[in-house]
Amino acid sequence: MKTSSILIGAGISLALTTVLASGFASSGQDRYSLKVPNGLAFSEFRGYETWQTISISHGGLLAVILGNPAMIEAYKAGIPVNGKPFPDGAKMAKIHWNPKKNPATPGQPFVPDTLHDIDFMVKDSKRFADSGGWGYAEFEYDAASDTFRPGNTTDHPPQANDAKCGFACHTVVTQRDYVFTEFPQR
Repeated sequence: MKTSSILIGAGISLALTTVLASGFASSGQDRYSLKVPNGLAFSEFRGYETWQTISISHGGLLAVILGNPAMIEAYKAGIPVNGKPFPDGAKMAKIHWNPKKNPATPGQPFVPDTLHDIDFMVKDSKRFADSGGWGYAEFEYDAASDTFRPGNTTDHPPQANDAKCGFACHTVVTQRDYVFTEFPQR
């Protein structure tokens, strides 16, 4: 299990570097102009590509979860395990890729293939008081057109069309200030 996680993590790091080098939007789309209705804008997360890795995950998709400096410092201070809430301004980005077997390394775990979507979370207790202090956004990526769009109810899983789109799922971790992601030992 540990070997799988390490190899998946290395693949995600390599893919993230490749995606960042490509500049994401060669189609000319300004992804930073996108906004979830009544909610978060992609532009609120400008620079997420350089944030520190919090963790990785895999299920049907491979993912890397990144945190801005405020989020990383909160984790290092013991939040949310210590029962304290994350500070306002803490942000997370979760980048999902479709998996593929790496033909160069038969028998090895999956590596990232095409980008699937990017999810964002920001802690802003005043702006998002009615969703646990967190705002959420999900932006689906279309490889054919090399563009992003806000997630919607036709996506899998379905996404609401506002900054509360992730709140219902995150209520199961209310005691962790609505955050699923662990900050594993380094």
